Order: sequence, then C-alpha cells, then structure tokens
Amino acid sequence: MIFGKHINRYYLKNAPLLLLGLAALVLVDFFQLKVPELYRMVINGTNGGEVVIDGQRVAFTMDVLLDQICLPMIWIILAMVFGRFLWRVCFFSAAVRVETDLRNRMFDHSRMLSQEYYQVNKVGNLMSLYTNDLDTIQECFGDGVLMFFDALLLGLLAILKMWNMDHLLTVFSLIPMAFLLTVGTGLGKVMVKKWEERQQAFSDLSDFAQESYSGIAVIKAFVKEYKELYAFRKLNKENEDTNVTYTRISTLLNIMVTLFVESVICVILGYGGYLVYQGKFNAGQLVEYIGYFSAIVWPIMAVSMLIEKTSRGKASLNRVSELLDARIHVKDRPGVHDAEEIKGKIEFRNLTFRYPDGEFDVLKNVSFVINAGESVGIVGKTGSGKTTLVDLILRTYNVEDGTLFIDDQDVNDISIHSVREGCAYVPQDSFLFSDSIERNIGFSFDEADHEQVEQAAKMADVHENIIDFKEGYDTVLGERGVTVSGGQKQRISIARALIKNAPVMILDDSVSAVDTKTERIILENLKKREGRTTLLIAHRISTVEEMDKIIFMDEGEVKAVGTHRELYASCEEYRNMVDLQKLEEEEREGETNA
Repeated sequence: MIFGKHINRYYLKNAPLLLLGLAALVLVDFFQLKVPELYRMVINGTNGGEVVIDGQRVAFTMDVLLDQICLPMIWIILAMVFGRFLWRVCFFSAAVRVETDLRNRMFDHSRMLSQEYYQVNKVGNLMSLYTNDLDTIQECFGDGVLMFFDALLLGLLAILKMWNMDHLLTVFSLIPMAFLLTVGTGLGKVMVKKWEERQQAFSDLSDFAQESYSGIAVIKAFVKEYKELYAFRKLNKENEDTNVTYTRISTLLNIMVTLFVESVICVILGYGGYLVYQGKFNAGQLVEYIGYFSAIVWPIMAVSMLIEKTSRGKASLNRVSELLDARIHVKDRPGVHDAEEIKGKIEFRNLTFRYPDGEFDVLKNVSFVINAGESVGIVGKTGSGKTTLVDLILRTYNVEDGTLFIDDQDVNDISIHSVREGCAYVPQDSFLFSDSIERNIGFSFDEADHEQVEQAAKMADVHENIIDFKEGYDTVLGERGVTVSGGQKQRISIARALIKNAPVMILDDSVSAVDTKTERIILENLKKREGRTTLLIAHRISTVEEMDKIIFMDEGEVKAVGTHRELYASCEEYRNMVDLQKLEEEEREGETNA
C-alpha cells in the first residue's frame, strides 16, 4: 500500500468497492483454512480407521468421506472461486479508477502550468509520468491493498491456528520471519531510490528518441545519424544498467523469501517429526500443521512482493507528486471578473519585465497605446522583446499591477479566460495538430461550419493549395503538420486565427515563410477586419510599413512609435534598419537576375 497526500483521498473515495473486496477476501481466507482440517481427517481416517467429528470419534466410512470431507471440499472450492473473482474485480476496478482519476488530475493541473514549467521539463519525462509511473501506481494500489490485507488476515489466522496446535513449534517457525522483515525493510528503501533512477533513465531515453524522430530531417541533412545512434546507445545502456541493478535487488529479496520458506519447512519437519515420535502429534495433525504453514507461504511471499511494489509505487508517486505540486504561477486572483466585451484597446504603462529566474530585464519601462481597431506593426532586432510583449498580452506570464491595460482595465482585474478569449494568436512556430485541415482551421469551434472554414482559408490565401490535395479539407496532416510546407503551415495557422474573428489578432512573425505576393494578399485581407485590432510582429519593414502605426523596439525598450514615414524621418536607428533591408533586397534581386 502507498500513502501520500495525492493518493490518500482515493482510499476513501473507493471505500465501498474496497470493503466489498475485503469481505470477499475474508470469505476466501476463512474457507482456505478449513482445508488443512480436511487433510487431517483423511490422514487419520486412513491410518486409524476413525475420525473426530464435533469432539466424537466416528468410524471412517465411505459415507463419512463423502458427507464430511468431499462435499464440504466442493463447497469450499465454490466459495473460494466466487470470493477470488469478487475481490479481484473490486480491488483492480478500484485501482483502474484511481489511475483514471489521477491522469485527469494531472492533465487538468498541467494545462494550468505556465510556459516556464514546460521549458524546464521535457516532453519525454512528462509522457513517462502519464504511462509508466501511473501504471506502477495503479498496480501498487490494487495489488497493494490486496496483498496487505491478505497477508495480514490469512497470516494471522494461520499463525493463530499453528499456535493453538503447538506454541514452541510456532515460535521456531517464525524466528526467520523477523530476520526477513528487518532486511526486507532496508532493501525496500534502496528499491525506492533505484526505481526513481530507473524511471528517470527511461524518461531520458524516451525524450531523446522523441526529439530525434522530430528532428530526423536535420539529422540526415547534417549526416549525424551515427552520432545520434551513439548517444542513443549510451542512454539505452544507462537504462539497462538501472534496470539490472533494480532486478538484482528484487531477486535478492525473492531469494530471501524462498530461503525463509525452506528453512521453516526444515524446522517443521524436524521438530514436528519429533512431536509425532513423542506421541504429542499424530500424522494427521502434522499434515494439518504443514497445511497451515502452506497457507502463510503466500502471505510471506506477499510481504516480499508488497515491499517491492510499495517501493516502486512510492517512487512513482513521488514523481507524479512533483507535477501535481508544481506551482501555478499564472492564475486569476480572487475577485476578478470576466470582461463583458473586449474592444481591443491595449496600453502598456511603464512596464518592466524579467522572466522568472532571469538575470536581466527583457522589457524596460515600456509605454505605448494601441487603440481599438488599429493595425500595429512591431519591429526590431532579434531579442529586442517583441515576442515578450505578446506573451504578456496573452497572460502567459504575470505582470505588475498598473502596467498593462485591456480596454482601460488592469489586466490583473480581468479573468485570464476572457483575455485569451478576446484574442486570436498565430505563433512564431506555427503548430498544427495531427488532424484534418478543416479541424485545424476550425479549432476554436466545437463544430465549425465548412463555409466559415473555407472563407477563412481564402482570406489566408491557402484555399487553392488545400483543394489541390487529394482529400481537400479532409486531408489529415502528419505530426505537427509535417505534410505541408512552411508557408502552408503559416497560412493554415492564420486561417485558424481569422475564423475566430476575435477583437484582437496577434501575428508573431507569421508571414515570414510566404512570398511577397502572398504576403500582400494576406495583409490586404487583414485590413477587412474593420473595428478590430491587429498586432503584427515582423522582421521585414515592408511587411508593416502600411499599418496605422509601428512600434520600433531595441534591447527591450520602445525607441519610437509612429507611422512608417514618421519613424523614417525622426528615428535614425529605424532609418538605418530600413536602408539596410532595402540594400539586402537589391543584392538578392541582383543575384537572382544574374
């Protein structure tokens, strides 16, 4: 059995099922301990010609054999079959329910965690929690409850019967158990640590394999297949070593149990034989005593298995607990309200921001206003803080009070859900699901209308590309959209944002993979979103020069705000960037013409 703040509640939640299973277990154990009594009657009846029934000696006849031994044995077998079926259904059903509930809790908690958590914890490790670790917890919960109570109940009842038959023989028989429990407890602590190491090694291996498969094109392009193979073999060897170490300890524990059982049998046969020789036991009683000891062999083995399973379950529960205990950094404060209707005004007031655990400010005293319905471009060098602005608007990170406002309301006073509901976002790295193109575009709706999907695709200038596919809008994309080009991925992502028709649309360098002609078409279609705010982060000045205003950033500071003409005339750094990009474009055109 495993205990912890994240698992204890499930014992109470599944109490009716567990209690029914325990009742069935009691039934099985009770009847199981009736079998040695039948053994005694058969042996004594065969040797002496008579048996003791209800304190009276009765001749051992065929009627006695059938009525007092065979018929009860049949009922015992039927009761044990029914009981074993019932407690297996109860215990293992409860364990499956616990696994399901835990997985739901983990996923629900995971979706609330900030981006920071996923930057630190790799996908392979998280997948290991949802698979191997949960399987281990499920196995430990079901088997753990069963083994604990079975070992406790059956073991105590059998020992009590053995004690009533002969005190000294029972003491001799149980001396090795004390040694087993002492050493087993120590090994259990070691096994917890080794199981954690085993799970971590498997997580590292899974993460490496997943990353390699995702980047297989890059690996092949740089001819680094053997390098990756060597790295994989190294991790696989570490995984092997941790498994072998754990197996050795587990095997040692099992050998100790076997040694205990065999040593006790020697004691029983030796001293029990002596008692028969002295006339204190008859042959039937010795067989009965051995039958009771045979009944506690399983509890003894269960103790060994329980130590192992508990060790594994505790280690896996510790890993799962790390996820469930992970702090939710970005969450609604008490008393926040949903915005009635977001219009699209965004204002930064002297905002300074540093990433959690960061060493320096990535945004410094940022102040500007985007009015509702404006189209705004954000430009600057790589690392100037453009994407960070978007992260803050979308509430990916926390901001100080009085520094960011949506429709003149402090963003910390508005629910995160309503802020994000009022925004449509196209990330820098366009992500597509392994689903049909239509479902990808209509992702913001449970069931999107096909006409809406098609209209959004036309506005993103990707409709013609889609209908060229054999299955059209029903074409199922590969993992992360690998079956379409980079430009098509961007345009499908733009279509997904457009169909939402949100008051605020944010595009983070989302037209970088399309040609100039397609870019113009998309930008012209974006202007048709009358009364709705558009934020476009771009590296090419030509992408944003026709927008209502441009925010020019450098090293986390807003250097200038205005139209393209205003900035070109008043801001030297902006002018230098424009001139440099024009020069680069002329050089590329010259190379193309040549």
